[in-house]
Amino acid sequence: MEYILIITIAIVIFSLVFDFINGFHDTANAVATAVSTRALTPRLAILLAAVMNFLGALTFTGVAGTITKDIVNPFKLENGLIVVLAAIIAAIFWNLLTWYFGIPSSSSHALIGSIAGAAIASQGSFAVLHYQGFTKIIIVLLLSPLIAFCVGFIIYSLVKVIFKNANLSKANRNFRFFQIFTAALQSFSHGTNDAQKSMGIITLALIVAHVQTGSVEPQLWVKIACAAAMGLGTAVGGWKIIKTVGGNIMKIRPANGASADLASALTIFVASSLHFPLSTTHAVSSAILGVGSSNRVKGVKWNTAKRMVITWVITLPISALVAAITYLIINIFL
Repeated sequence: MEYILIITIAIVIFSLVFDFINGFHDTANAVATAVSTRALTPRLAILLAAVMNFLGALTFTGVAGTITKDIVNPFKLENGLIVVLAAIIAAIFWNLLTWYFGIPSSSSHALIGSIAGAAIASQGSFAVLHYQGFTKIIIVLLLSPLIAFCVGFIIYSLVKVIFKNANLSKANRNFRFFQIFTAALQSFSHGTNDAQKSMGIITLALIVAHVQTGSVEPQLWVKIACAAAMGLGTAVGGWKIIKTVGGNIMKIRPANGASADLASALTIFVASSLHFPLSTTHAVSSAILGVGSSNRVKGVKWNTAKRMVITWVITLPISALVAAITYLIINIFL
């Protein structure tokens, strides 16, 4: 019993650390365009993002349920606590590695890949995966960047038509003001999806440890703790990634930034409403690419986009492998 309690507490702590890291890792996604266009100062942008991330994390819980039950069956998972511990450690490792190099990678890919990899290692078989739910998650992860790209392309195409004859100086001023709203919306949507993943991990651990039975709904203390960790991480910020997302994809103007924020926020809201986890990094970066392509295809720095796509592709299998190795190492000592 003491062994189970210690492992469970360790999982809760590591999950909150993951949420904190996710907060500063992904802060750039929500505020990069607003900072790049000087709609908000970095200090105000981070404060706004922290508050809205916290509120968003408390509002939605459907994604948490998906993480808890749709990758593996928590009620039938053998060595479940070690699986969850290995998964969260591997996801943290990948997040820190990509943050260090300033690469906007996917925390969602890392976490989902890690859960799958650790579970497969524990059973020695792919049969442990809940194929129907896992397949749906992967499909959404693959389609969401394409959807965000298309939405960004359409929104900015409409903006160009509507404001074709507008005074440039006045339009830029108005769009900078509008960006305060879109940055807030973007941060709120980030909280509705990303904080849910740690809630799902903790709930998964509580079910495996028989602390929680019969329900996959996160407990109130889990919601508050994860929301607070996400908000605190957001307050720390991730300026290396702001440089990549905010400037290295394309030169961002107020109309571009507002359109990209709106496109990615809409994509994330739809996914959260349907209880699907997605990568907010993918949504934001793809929306910027869509807006940039609508504005001027040659103006997009496709080499940066290519580097990001490669990272997106390798994240899930590498995190799965790291989690599998981590599980085997932990299993030797426990």
